[in-house]
Order: sequence, then structure tokens, then C-alpha cells
Amino acid sequence: MYLNRRCFLRSVSELAVVAGSVSWRPSPSRGSQQSETAIPIIDTHQHLWDLSWLKLTWLRPPLDRSFTLKDYAEASQGLGVVQAVYMEVAVPAQQRLEEAEYVIGLCQEPKSVTRAAVIAGSPAEDGFGEYVARFKGSPYVKGVRGALPLERMGDRQVIENLHLLGDLSMRFDLNVSPPALAEAARLVGQCPDTRFILDHCGNADPVAFFPVGRTPPRPAQHAPERWRNDMDKLAARGNVVCKISGIVDNVPEYPLAADDLAAIINHCLDAFGPDRVVFGSDWPVCLLGAPLRRWVELLKEVTANRPEAECRMLFHDNAVRLYDLARRDSVTGLQP
Repeated sequence: MYLNRRCFLRSVSELAVVAGSVSWRPSPSRGSQQSETAIPIIDTHQHLWDLSWLKLTWLRPPLDRSFTLKDYAEASQGLGVVQAVYMEVAVPAQQRLEEAEYVIGLCQEPKSVTRAAVIAGSPAEDGFGEYVARFKGSPYVKGVRGALPLERMGDRQVIENLHLLGDLSMRFDLNVSPPALAEAARLVGQCPDTRFILDHCGNADPVAFFPVGRTPPRPAQHAPERWRNDMDKLAARGNVVCKISGIVDNVPEYPLAADDLAAIINHCLDAFGPDRVVFGSDWPVCLLGAPLRRWVELLKEVTANRPEAECRMLFHDNAVRLYDLARRDSVTGLQP
């Protein structure tokens, strides 16, 4: 299932402190290379929305209500989330600018955990260049995400607009289904000066990687080997970063275990390397499959035997570098 989605906002009066000044500690396990040192988390895929003024057409239970910063604070309580990057939520085109201006306002609030944003916009649409140019030099708008149909990936207009993003030092989030990964790799190769973020592990279907003996709830939606091969093609492009996110909600209402996700996560970490992976919660869309806390626990379990330095890069350090964020060790203030 490839949801046509991703979610939005509340009033600034609800900003409050975003919970999570207590960082998680790597779970010790036999043979683990990690210590008990706390690792702060930067969530690079945070959704928020307020349905009192925002219209979203893709929502379904349990997502068909408002999700605010207060809700995010409760969901991330104690996980050590020190910063978050807001991700656009597929608003109607006429509300894109309003969404962008609102989230910029959130980022400007000193106590907000939301410090940056990826706004909505499609490089396949007319007027894209003029739209994104208004955010040139913004310290908060880090990139753009929007529809990029497979049949349009080779269009001159698309390529020119993606080059423009590179010129503006902005990133483009690729949210594509597994059948489109190979074409996405070709597109990325034509835009070497633009940084791309591949969302949700290339939307891999966990069912395709279930361990032997695990009873699947439905047929797999793609072949595992093709996904691995196409992910390797993308990983070979040095201007692509892989976001470890979004996979728990690809099997809704089915309790996934760490072993169900390990093959996907480990392939992404190995293919892209420790310096080109970042963590994303995909909250609250992750609720289709698991609460935010459970997703973090599953990822911690899968990565428990990896070096602590690599886990710190995944959960925190890479995001600071790749999104040009100020270092922040808690929600109470920025480091000098």
C-alpha cells in the first residue's frame, strides 16, 4: 500500500514543550557494540494537521482527526526527540502557501521542537520555479516534496525544476513506489547537484521480506530482489539519502516484529552507508501500523548490534549535517 498522504498543524498557543528531553539508550544485547550512552533523536519526518482549517482528502481512521504539537509531545514523551523536520501533508494546491507560512511560524518559536520544514510542491507543475524561489535563503525551508509520476520523471521541465532546487540549496523528497525506483535512480543521475531524500526505505513492503515461517496477512506487493537491486542503483548515486521511516504503516493493523523489518532496514543501512541515512517517525501516519514509541523500539532492536557511532549518525548527527540544523541537546535551548 502506497498511501497518497502525509499530515498537518495546530495553533501556536499549543506549542508547549515537546517531550523527549530524556534520550533513549541503546538496548543492550549479547554481542552489542553499543554502550549505555544516551542518543538524542532528530525526527526528519514529522506530520501535523488541524482539520479546523485544513482540508485533507486522503485521511482514514485512525488519522481522521487533528494531530497537533501537543499530541506529538505526548507520543514522543521520553524518547529523546530534540528536533523535528516537518513534512508536507498533501494539502490542496490552494493551501500550499498557507501551510508553508504556518510551519515557518512554528519553526520560529524558540521552544518548538519543529525546527525545519519540507514544503509541498511538484516539479512536474507549471509555476514551480516561481513558487519555490520565494523561499530562497529561508533558514527553515529545507526542501520540497510533491507528486512525481513515473511517466513524468524524464520530462525536461521536471529535470530543470530539480536543478533549480539544487541551485537554491534545497532538497527534494522522493516518495515513490518500488516499481518506480529504477527510473528514480536515472532521474537522480541527471541532477547531480541536487540532494534527494528517498522516503520510507523506498516504500518497501515488509511482507515481501517476512522470515520463513511467518504467516503473511496478504500477498507481497513486490519482489524483494528487484527492490534490493533498484535500491542499490539509488544508493550508488552519492546525492541520495535514505530515510528509515514509513515501513511499519505499510502493513496496517498487523503487529510487526523486528525480524519482519530487519531485512529492509539492514539493506538500506548497508547500501547507503552510515553517513547517508536518517531517522523519520512518519507520525501520525505510523499509527496505521504502530505507535511512534513502538517504531523506535523496533528500529533500536534491529540496530542493537551496530556501532554506537553509526546509531548516533542515524538518529541524530546525519540530520544535523544534511538539513543544516543547529545542534540542540534538549528542547530547552540551542547549543552555542
